[in-house]
Amino acid sequence: MEHRPLGRTGITVSQLCLGGMMFGAFGNPDHDESVQIIHKALDAGINFIDTADGYSGGESEEILGEALAGGRRDDVVLAVKFGVSFGGDPNHRGGSRRWITQAVEGSLRRLRTDWIDLYQLGAPDPGTDIDETLGALTDLVQAGKIRSFGASKVPASQIVEAQWTADRRGHGRFRTEQPPYSMLARAIEYDLLPTCLRHGMGVLAYSPLAGGWLSGRYRKGKEVIGPGSPARARNAAAYDAANPANAAKLDAVDALGALADQAGITLIQMAIAFAVRHPAVTSAIIGPRTTEHIDSYLAADGITLSSHVLDRIDEIVPPAATINVSDNYWQFGTRALDATSRRR
Repeated sequence: MEHRPLGRTGITVSQLCLGGMMFGAFGNPDHDESVQIIHKALDAGINFIDTADGYSGGESEEILGEALAGGRRDDVVLAVKFGVSFGGDPNHRGGSRRWITQAVEGSLRRLRTDWIDLYQLGAPDPGTDIDETLGALTDLVQAGKIRSFGASKVPASQIVEAQWTADRRGHGRFRTEQPPYSMLARAIEYDLLPTCLRHGMGVLAYSPLAGGWLSGRYRKGKEVIGPGSPARARNAAAYDAANPANAAKLDAVDALGALADQAGITLIQMAIAFAVRHPAVTSAIIGPRTTEHIDSYLAADGITLSSHVLDRIDEIVPPAATINVSDNYWQFGTRALDATSRRR
């Protein structure tokens, strides 16, 4: 397993990051099997795990706490997201000092640990001054509860603003960004990834399989039935083949699948190898729900795409293009980038 610097934090992490979204009610409610999946990933050389307090209402963190007990915690770089609505209280969300200081205690308790290596704002919070968020996170570093902090789904302009604010106000700065990135969703190549490179930020690319579209299940001539996990099944519209954007995505997926066949690799292997190939990307987050899933992900380790394959991918989905713009996830806090916001 290749390991890489996590931006300029001084931390080294595996190029595959184990995502915890599917552990618990969102995906696999069997705690024993989930623990086995986690241990299998660690035994394969993965030392980087990403979860969130909102995954299965905190159940994902509890499962990880169980899996990392008995001495495994010290060897794992643990990343946790906060900020997306947690429970029904309107103050249990966002980047306020009030919620940050409360949320971190809950995550530490569920994870059975004294510290979090990377604490991430899960989505931009337009209702909170970035100075407030950075100040609270800096205080957590000084208190020893977290080691570094980052963000997720933040556009390049707001990353620059946050870097400027940290410098001006004497706060710590965002060390990482976690955006969606796949062969079908490449918008971040335009300015986000270059911005992260310029500021020495690590990048955790999530959804390298584009929500399952690049799993190999979706090809022309097959019925598009959607994902098997409860979390993704709630968004059935994302798999509706009658949607023109999804029809275009299926065209691209079929062409990419044929390219993977010609290259003698699985589509999953090609998708993950593509995501970790970009020089700005530190790790690709894999989200297994079953043992079969983790095996298919681990099979991508060591796969290198040739220049010919990369050129063909660019012909199918051009650089910086996203087939279905909703896959950019701008709706999580950056509404100004939605089409309706740009014209109304």
